[in-house]
Amino acid sequence: MDARWMLRRVYGADHDDPDPGPRLGHAYVELVGGPLDGLLLDVTGRSRRELADGAALTTEIGAYGAGGRAWYRARPGDGRVWQWEGDTP
Repeated sequence: MDARWMLRRVYGADHDDPDPGPRLGHAYVELVGGPLDGLLLDVTGRSRRELADGAALTTEIGAYGAGGRAWYRARPGDGRVWQWEGDTP
């Protein structure tokens, strides 16, 4: 795991979690752009098909507020980085 990731927050970690960073033995992608920029997403155990589909991640800070979702998909040529593609209700 990239050493710089060890200090990053993982998407879905509670704000009061004393250790919101990545866990050893897990696989992560970096979220880039949009409301979740800079977070890591745990993709441990996801199939190639699931990874190819990307993810609609719940967020309160996107364009649609509470309950809205931010779409992220792998950056072409770099599956370790997922780019923001937009928000949806």
